[in-house]
Amino acid sequence: MRDLTDADPWTPALEPSFAIADGIALLFAPYVEVVVHDLGTEAIAYIANSQSRRTPGDPSQLDDLQFTPNQRVIGPYEKTNWDGRRMKCLSIVLRDGEAAIGLLCINVDVSSFDQVRRALDSFLTAPQQDDDNVRALFVHDWHERINRFVTDWCSERNTFVGAIDRSSRRELIGALHSIGAFEARRAPAYVARILGVSRATVYNELSALKQDDKTA
Repeated sequence: MRDLTDADPWTPALEPSFAIADGIALLFAPYVEVVVHDLGTEAIAYIANSQSRRTPGDPSQLDDLQFTPNQRVIGPYEKTNWDGRRMKCLSIVLRDGEAAIGLLCINVDVSSFDQVRRALDSFLTAPQQDDDNVRALFVHDWHERINRFVTDWCSERNTFVGAIDRSSRRELIGALHSIGAFEARRAPAYVARILGVSRATVYNELSALKQDDKTA
């Protein structure tokens, strides 16, 4: 930040945007640089949290940035910082009446987020396994079978296990019953834990379903 004086060589109508630049840079520090360009002088009028090694008075070099007379926002677009960091940028056209007098450019350093994304992708991506024994293990793992079925069932209905009401719970138990999920001796108790109900509730639902099958 710098003091404003009458000697500063920028278009006076740009001055209110300097506080906006400071506010955005402070809120998203240390990742955001905000630059105010003066289209009249084609130079930088103000810069908050400089990351690009530029200073006020430096040429704007906006030759590659074009916009129509009615355009208010340009971007988002990408640029590369001096040290190779990837920047996600957006420019807001500043006007005095209808005349475009400047650009307020918000430049976000996303390189740190790229590193986080790569780390998460690496952590969350399961390694490819060609071992037949590993595949066989999951084929016969009824816990995994139930987990996947419940997850898919909830996803298809745009809900989650904790939000299932009594009617939906019975429907889900019926669906699990139809695929033979309760053939394993401890499966009813496991499903009860997943649904947050007692084993008696699951057994009662299964009894009611079997009764319905008999009367159908």
